[in-house]
Amino acid sequence: MDESKHNIVRLYKEKLNVLLDVAQTINEDNSIEALMSEFETLIREELGVSKCLIFTLSHGKWQNILACGVSGHQKRAIDVERDLCSITSIRNITMDRMENLDGFDAVIPLYHKFKIIGYVVVGDDDNEDGISPTIRNLKFIQILANLIIVFIENKKMQQELLRQESIKRELELASRIQAGLVPSDNELLKTSHTDVRSIYYPHAEVGGDYYDVIRLSPYSIGFCIADVSGKGIGASLLMSNFQAMVRALFTHRISLKKLVSELNKRVSQNTKNDKFITMFLARYNMVTGRLSYVNAGHLPPIVYNRERDQMIELERGCIGIGMLEEIPGLEVGHIRIHKGTRIIAFTDGLVEIDEGTRIRSSVERLKYFLRSTDNIADTMDKIKTMVHHYRDEGFIFDDVSVLGLEFVKKSLLTLPW
Repeated sequence: MDESKHNIVRLYKEKLNVLLDVAQTINEDNSIEALMSEFETLIREELGVSKCLIFTLSHGKWQNILACGVSGHQKRAIDVERDLCSITSIRNITMDRMENLDGFDAVIPLYHKFKIIGYVVVGDDDNEDGISPTIRNLKFIQILANLIIVFIENKKMQQELLRQESIKRELELASRIQAGLVPSDNELLKTSHTDVRSIYYPHAEVGGDYYDVIRLSPYSIGFCIADVSGKGIGASLLMSNFQAMVRALFTHRISLKKLVSELNKRVSQNTKNDKFITMFLARYNMVTGRLSYVNAGHLPPIVYNRERDQMIELERGCIGIGMLEEIPGLEVGHIRIHKGTRIIAFTDGLVEIDEGTRIRSSVERLKYFLRSTDNIADTMDKIKTMVHHYRDEGFIFDDVSVLGLEFVKKSLLTLPW
């Protein structure tokens, strides 16, 4: 074998060994930083390349992941969109007048799935011995860089999948915790005076709705329904915290005015007025038949007096909880409850129906259900059927919570007010 053929074989063996070294580093599942260090060593010591920059596209932005043999000024002078994105194949730029690429010899685009995902910019110090090693090894550098870049992309995808799986597990845990905080029908407070029913459908894994029924004394109960502005984990955490506040503060001794003011104060402190909560909160006295309430910016619950065929909405109250540090003009509403009276309180996910071209309200359907059914159990069954239909059609875009109460006994006293 003559000398020239021997040199060619030796050169190919050297390059094959380089590829094998890179493949071994990849198979060892090293970090991206370790792989970049290996690449830098190979091109500088094995291929004689003195300058190298690698840019990759990540989440729509170009990032520099390797800079060797160049100054910070040289690196910062290159704008990938302006200087490189027009280059779609290997280009020798030694004769081009590209001011920001002065001192470099070539640009190598890197492809993954037929899309450019990176660029290698390489160069040598002045070389007096003929063709520079950069120009001589362009194709090999491209193969080497592409091998590494594809590994990096796969590594990023793997990390993203792990991140998404972690988020999924956290959401599932948050969903289970929140489901335990929102009482089901079986867990709702039962009394001889009230039949209480509920519906709860979070739109996503976690929701920002809350309802509860609390025994305040042997002859009084409290109940509420609330909705945090916004969605996701933040809304869910605030609602969980709010539930704890209500449970701690709502007793038979505290006035509704003081209770709402204290809830507002605590929510404002926790959120810095960045989020707010709409809420309906009420106290029912079984002795007097009096229901006192505050509607804090919430959709008005509907009250139906079957005996008189009378329907009203409970609107008296104030602005949402946490909107301002102090609530102006807070009012407490009062109504007399007769035997057979029903109340449904709900969040906006139930009544704001997205039909694509318009948002339609279903409040009138709720009123129809109240009038056309014999008891709160039948009313809530009708609402459940409606919600299932809207969910199947994709019309619901928010959490759905409904609290229904029927007062099945007369109050112990009959007062004139």
